[in-house]
Order: sequence, then structure tokens, then C-alpha cells
Amino acid sequence: MVRAFKFLSLIAVLAAVFPVVGGASPARTAANTVTFQDSRGEDPQGPDITAVTVANDNTGLITFKIDVPNRAQLSGEKLIDIVIDADNNKATGDQDPLNPGADYAVELFQQQANLYQWDGQTYSRSAAGPSQATLIFADSPTGPTISINAVELGNTKKFNFSTTVISGLRFDDSGNLDFANAHADFAPDLGHGLYPYDVKVAPLKLLVKNFKAIPSRPRAGRAFTMQMGAVRNDTGAAIQGGTVKCAAKAGGTTLAARTHRFANKVAVCTWSIPASARGKTFRGSVTVVFEGKKVTKIFSSSIG
Repeated sequence: MVRAFKFLSLIAVLAAVFPVVGGASPARTAANTVTFQDSRGEDPQGPDITAVTVANDNTGLITFKIDVPNRAQLSGEKLIDIVIDADNNKATGDQDPLNPGADYAVELFQQQANLYQWDGQTYSRSAAGPSQATLIFADSPTGPTISINAVELGNTKKFNFSTTVISGLRFDDSGNLDFANAHADFAPDLGHGLYPYDVKVAPLKLLVKNFKAIPSRPRAGRAFTMQMGAVRNDTGAAIQGGTVKCAAKAGGTTLAARTHRFANKVAVCTWSIPASARGKTFRGSVTVVFEGKKVTKIFSSSIG
């Protein structure tokens, strides 16, 4: 039972009770961060959203920081909603004029966060719906922070959203939410549409994490190994799949690698250095190719 979203059907009624004042424009603070300032002091008895800051990282994790300094700490009588038009299309999703095109809604209530999807009639959860595996929240002295990955919002790249904070909620004798003494604030203000946000994720790059030569310089008549760790720039995760390419020359002679593979999350290339190569220059490289991206480490040394 989605008790909190019963309030969405009451917004039109509340619009006549809570004053609607001027809109707000976003103030960009960083490449992937936008702060939306909200009007203040609409209801002296209610929560007062002063700003909503949205950001995302290179994994697509989207974070909403909702500043409600006069009702900062979460409590059982306070409910917070984020309604999201994930496909940036007013013609799909919820057709309520106050949340046009909304496809998802995040609810934070009684220390629990849940993700709901518009099913054509209401916001609901189902086995076929989003997993909400990445949905987390944290409290702070100025208000809550809620995070969720774009993958669970239809892999959204551009979305619109609104936030609502409601205080004064009670349960009646039947266990149903009672909004009789509720006070609310909306960002943006009612009748001013939704805030827009673009998810910006840097292109995938591979980075060299560690490099090691064994021994420290190649020796004639012995095996020589180059080890290289590679990581993703977005998550920092070690690459342990894909392709390892090894190239080397001793003087002007091309050497075929005995080993070219991953071992313990490290790319390994091993060559046999000819006994006749003493004093020549060894030039070698290790390349890791993953999801069409590659990174190469080059090594050069005199053969001892």
C-alpha cells in the first residue's frame, strides 16, 4: 500500500490553501551540479524548502540535496517526495497538471526510502518495476540527501522533477494517514512546472593504476615480465577482462610474448630475452583493451 502518495491526489486541494508565489531559476555551481533556489516563508507553520541541489557522478548516481533548515531533521511525521519525469516527455507518465509527464516518484517517510513507478493509474511498486537497489538517503543538519542511479530511472539522461516536504502527518485510528494538520512546501512552487536537469557522464577512459617490471630491467637469456593494472575512470574498478596485447623488440628483432593475459586483475606480458641480445635496447609495451577503450604503458631499457 502506497500510503504517502495519497497526498499527491490532494495537491490540487492544497494548492488553494498554500500560497503560490514567484518561480525560481537554477544557479549552476559545477559541471554536473545545479542548485535550484526556492521561494521562502510561504507557510510560517510548515517546512520551508530553501534550495534543492542536484548532482551526478560518472557512474550515473544522481543525488538530490533538499535544504529544509527549519525542519531539517527527519521525523516520523514528515514526508518527502521527489517526482521525476525521467524521459523528459510530458505526453507520457502522470498527466496531473502539477506533475506533467512524471514517470517515477521517490518517497522518504519514517526512515524508509522507496521508489515508485507510474503504472497508468498511480505510483506503485511491482516485481517488474525498478529494483531501487541504489536508492539511499542520509540526514544532515540542513536536510536530507537522497541518491539513486539513473539506470533505475529508465537510464535517464535528461529529466524534470519537483520536490515536496510535508509535516504534521498523523495516523488515524484505522492506521491511515491523516493530513488534517498537514503543512507543506513545494519546489518549484505549485503551478511553476518542474525543474530541468541534464545527467552528464564523462566518457569511459582506462587509466594505468600500477606498473611493474620483473626483474627491474631485462636480462639476456632470461624471462622478462611487464605487469600493468588498469582501472576505469568512472568507478575506479580494476579491469580484469578484455584483451591484453603485448609488443616488444630487442634491438631490431621482434619478440613474441610467451604470456599475454590477466592474472589477479593485472595484465601480464612475458618474453624470453635471447642470450645474444645483451647490450641491445629492449622496447616493450602492454596494452589493455576493454569496451572499445584502451590504455598502453611503454617500457624501454638496456638489456643486461
